[in-house]
Amino acid sequence: MRKQSTSDTSAGVWIDHREAKIVFASEQAQAVTHISSHVEKQLRRAGSSPTDARFEAQLVPADDLREKRLTGLLARFYDEVIGNLEKADSVLIIGPGEAKNELKKRLELNRRGGRLLCLEVADSMTERQFVSRVRTHFHPSVPRPISYAGEILHRHCR
Repeated sequence: MRKQSTSDTSAGVWIDHREAKIVFASEQAQAVTHISSHVEKQLRRAGSSPTDARFEAQLVPADDLREKRLTGLLARFYDEVIGNLEKADSVLIIGPGEAKNELKKRLELNRRGGRLLCLEVADSMTERQFVSRVRTHFHPSVPRPISYAGEILHRHCR
């Protein structure tokens, strides 16, 4: 981990395909932003329920249309998250699934200069646990009354 200068702005992101929590944490205060992806957990068929009518299969959107819609929603979601991270020089990305890796790749493509990125695999956290984890990562000398009791399975920083 690199030393923080007084001008460094650090941010943490907890992300999955459904939502993102972003925190800018300093030694004294923090600000948390919540962003929803508006992605449905399971894409649904048109109409209220399956029917026994002929042509019922045509009411189900084609897989390629579902995939295009999902890709578009996720692209807008990642762009909104990146827009909120514009001021950050260092970013800690935490999450349980592939969304953290997808966000990291998109950040690396959109960034003009160098930015320290760290990835951690972790399951869901409360907002207090998440804020505490980010503050501990970027400001390890500041004592915290809250600790994240979950296991960090993997950490990768470049």
